[in-house]
Amino acid sequence: MTGAGELLIGLLMLVGVIGVVVPVLPGLLLVWGAAVAWAWLDGGGPVRWGAVVLITLAFVAATVLKYVLPARSATGAGAPRSTLLVGAVAAVVGFFVIPVIGFVVGGIGAIFLLELARLGSAAAAWRSTRAVLVAVGVGVLVELAAALAMVAIWLAAVLAT
Repeated sequence: MTGAGELLIGLLMLVGVIGVVVPVLPGLLLVWGAAVAWAWLDGGGPVRWGAVVLITLAFVAATVLKYVLPARSATGAGAPRSTLLVGAVAAVVGFFVIPVIGFVVGGIGAIFLLELARLGSAAAAWRSTRAVLVAVGVGVLVELAAALAMVAIWLAAVLAT
């Protein structure tokens, strides 16, 4: 693959890393897809496919962990799974109603209102909502760490070939 091709793959991976933080883009999927495209378009080889295997393992592990860890942490703080599910749906709806910031407003608003109805106290509802936000933050950090690890594996493979 030419230097320009690898630069294009690297830029696509950078967009994927940004997509981990910006909920509009499928971050990890972009990084993984760019790595697979790099190996395939460059003719494969043991180093390239070995890197893709490692990147795929990181992708799968992060995808599982980004849902398991926050759900476990949030339910440990007392928020039921149904609240998390409704909050996720409200975040998606909010994104379309109020572009970009509606994702956050819809998700947090729905979780707070559901917890307020469940607990009957604004202070208790906010504590529960905050625990959910911390749990979601942990999920984003897991995904970001995985994306950076995937890019590092790709860079090591590029330098090795």
